[in-house]
Amino acid sequence: MSIFEISMIATFKRYCLNFKQPSGTSRGVLKTKDTWILTIAKDDKIGVGECGMFKGLSCDDRPDYEDKLQWTCDNINLGLDQLLHELQEFPSIQFGLEIAFKSLEQKSPYILFPSEFTESKKAIPINGLIWMGSEAFMKQQIADKLKQGFTCIKMKIGAIDFNTEIKLLKSIRKEFTANEVELRVDANGAFSLKDALEKLKILSELELHSIEQPIKQGQIEEMARLCELTPLAIALDEELIGVHSVTKKQELLQTIQPQYIILKPTLVGGFKGSMEWINKANANNNGWWITSALESNIGLNAIAQWTFTLNSTMPQGLGTGSLFTNNFDSPLAIRKGELFYDISKTWKL
Repeated sequence: MSIFEISMIATFKRYCLNFKQPSGTSRGVLKTKDTWILTIAKDDKIGVGECGMFKGLSCDDRPDYEDKLQWTCDNINLGLDQLLHELQEFPSIQFGLEIAFKSLEQKSPYILFPSEFTESKKAIPINGLIWMGSEAFMKQQIADKLKQGFTCIKMKIGAIDFNTEIKLLKSIRKEFTANEVELRVDANGAFSLKDALEKLKILSELELHSIEQPIKQGQIEEMARLCELTPLAIALDEELIGVHSVTKKQELLQTIQPQYIILKPTLVGGFKGSMEWINKANANNNGWWITSALESNIGLNAIAQWTFTLNSTMPQGLGTGSLFTNNFDSPLAIRKGELFYDISKTWKL
């Protein structure tokens, strides 16, 4: 008998993550982040997942979000495949379900993809994230990340004066070559159409790896033109949100022809939705990497374990677990610019 033929009971609970310090992007300053912990019980087994809808960004940021979560719990015995089909407009709930069902299947609810990563034998290279703020605050973050051993730095740009941001990037390049420290920037759509290409030219002179989402999503023709003319590799991020069908995903990549795409499972329909993007990107010769979307350690753990199975050598965007004062204790740990799973540590929810 399949484990899922016996009746399951599902519940959810909202949990508010508190940032250690306000974290700025071009969309505003973040102080807290709500998330929803999904639990499935069957007999004496428990599966734990996370539905990390991102307010103001997720396509499932809707007034009926918790109603849909309750519907999901009430109908949990439909099984994963049917629930994923029914919840195409709620990618974060899809992902939470994938995690929870996977958790329920395993001997340990937190070892979803057993590997050398979960055995503490290998780690995942990650980027150090620099949030927006005053020049002094950003300088301090950069110094801290370099001291911690990061060789890939991602800096949020677009909220303070562009010249000040260039000055900060130049200060890194003055000390470290592109071979020593890889620099990525994320504009979160902050550039205007009028000056985007000129700013990309200026940024390219600093030997950056790439820029994420230079202009706001939804400007398909304009983004395609930028990707054609840019001297700096462009990575689509927000552009992928709300694109659900495989056909639409293929059309978007073939139209825009980005150098990279960035996959946040919470925002694009979990493992299944992300793999659809990856398969189309590989076929279209687009690079890609994986990042978190400010989930708690429950979601981050799932993303990290799955990411390790993809065998990517690029630094991933998975260093967000330490941003919160009240994250769940877990074996996830950052050492010298890499994410480890420390089996000497235990989970505490």
